[in-house]
Amino acid sequence: MIPGMYFDWTIVLIIIGGVIASIASANVTRTFNKYSKYTTEKRMTGTQVAEYILQYSGITNVRVERIAGNLTDHYDPTNKVLRLSDATADSTSIAAIGVAAHECGHAVQDAQGYFFMTLRQKIVPIVNIGSNFSWPILIMGAIAGFNETLINIGIILFASTLIFQLVTLPVEFDASNRALKIMEEGNILTASELPYARKTLRAAAMTYVAAAIAGALSLLRVLILFGGRSRD
Repeated sequence: MIPGMYFDWTIVLIIIGGVIASIASANVTRTFNKYSKYTTEKRMTGTQVAEYILQYSGITNVRVERIAGNLTDHYDPTNKVLRLSDATADSTSIAAIGVAAHECGHAVQDAQGYFFMTLRQKIVPIVNIGSNFSWPILIMGAIAGFNETLINIGIILFASTLIFQLVTLPVEFDASNRALKIMEEGNILTASELPYARKTLRAAAMTYVAAAIAGALSLLRVLILFGGRSRD
């Protein structure tokens, strides 16, 4: 029988993962909104801070651009572009400065060839294949009488997403640590402001932890549904 044609209790694992991810997402939004109300003493905008940190770090091949949205900030290592969202670019709040500095942390990682960031970039093509073809292959394997080869290929492809999420964790935590260090050394934030920036970045980092937990639960579900089946 193909999974999904009967009551699937393992869907509980997906629900648990979704709840954890939702809690983490709500927490980062709440934390960002809270510290968005705190204007920094130096009143530098997110864009100004990003440009300052890039110059401070000796990075001259990365440009800063504005992107629509809220918390859509990211660093594009392929095109060497640091994109700041509407909520960050022109804001002088502690939360916005922390986010801008964090994205600069990724630019510094890229410039210095940080191992985990390089690894993450290299496995992206595999992850894209896995996200598109893992379930079709698993279903074909089930239809073919739980063909061991197809099932194993599907599981490996599905697992690539979790591997990507696990590799992402040190990338994100390291970027935040770099950001906090630069903000302190460059006197971008005062001693009293740094703890608030740290809380903002910690909340953001926990969304990646939650995503990894949800990914692990999804993989566990796949292993339960397909891994324990024997060939007919």
